[in-house]
Amino acid sequence: MSSGKPTYQDADLMLRVYELRRESVTRAARSKINGEFWPESYDDVKAVTDFEHPLNEAWRQVGSYWEMVYGMAYHDIVHADYWVENNGEGLFFFAKVEPYLSEIRGAGSPTAFQHLEWAATHTDKGKQFFAMLQGYVKQRLETA
Repeated sequence: MSSGKPTYQDADLMLRVYELRRESVTRAARSKINGEFWPESYDDVKAVTDFEHPLNEAWRQVGSYWEMVYGMAYHDIVHADYWVENNGEGLFFFAKVEPYLSEIRGAGSPTAFQHLEWAATHTDKGKQFFAMLQGYVKQRLETA
């Protein structure tokens, strides 16, 4: 894991990642997954992986985007805690899929969401944010 202080290069890359988040296709996909995707079972997750599902394109866009983003921290390209601190939305997505992670991986994607999982369980900021977001997702699902 990264040590020391974030660098100018960390900040520069963070701004580039933010620009990608604002791109119209990415923004639309994020909006759909953040607002419409609330899996209550593995069957709900499995359904969205069907190419015919209305959220499939957004699912693929958002999942691969956050894996790429957190992969940079995992591979020490950027300062991990700084990165996670400024990209908490990815952990929100992971809080929705984490309860079904073993089924997702067992169904043919053995490395699915490995960088998201790492950020949620191996970084100080990730552990804090993830615990909070798990509680939020759980509460949201219970009151839906």
